[in-house]
Amino acid sequence: MKHQALQQYDYHLWANKRVFEHIKELPSDIYHKEIQSVFPSISEVLVHIYTVDTLWLSVMSGESFDQIKALVERLQGETKGKTIEEMETMFSGISKQYKAFFDGQKDLDKEITCEHPQFGRLETRLSELVQHVVNHGTYHRGNITAMLRQFGYSGVPTDYIFYLYEVNLKSL
Repeated sequence: MKHQALQQYDYHLWANKRVFEHIKELPSDIYHKEIQSVFPSISEVLVHIYTVDTLWLSVMSGESFDQIKALVERLQGETKGKTIEEMETMFSGISKQYKAFFDGQKDLDKEITCEHPQFGRLETRLSELVQHVVNHGTYHRGNITAMLRQFGYSGVPTDYIFYLYEVNLKSL
C-alpha cells in the first residue's frame, strides 16, 4: 500500500495538472491578466505555488534557512514573466525532484527539525511537511478558481474526492 503522504503528493500533482490544462484552454490573456484579488494575476499564484513547493523540498532535504532564502530570491528572477507552458515545465521539474527525494527516503514518518529565525525550531515529520505542501497548493488552487470566476470562467474540479474517483477508475 502506498504511504499516505505519497498519495497526497500524487493528488497535488494531479490537481496542478488539471489547473494547467484548464487555463491553457482559456483565452491566453487570462494567465497574466491583472485582477483585484489575493494575487495580482493567475500567473503570480502559480509562481507562488511553485516557489513554495521548491522551498519545502529544500527544507525536507535539510538545507539551511540562508540557503533557502537565497533559493527563493533566485526563483523570483527565474519565474518572472514565464509563460504558462514554461511554468508547467518548471512544475514538472520540481515534481521529478520530489520523486527522487521520496525514492531516497526509507521512512516518510521520520522526524526532522526545521529552523526559522522568526518562528523558531520545529520538530515534525516529513509526512507532515508533505501534507503542508498539499494543503498550501489546495488553498491557492482555490484562489485561481475564484479569479477565473471573476473573469467570467469556471474553475476546474480539483477536490481530493475527484482524484480518488479517477485513480479508482484507472485501477479497475
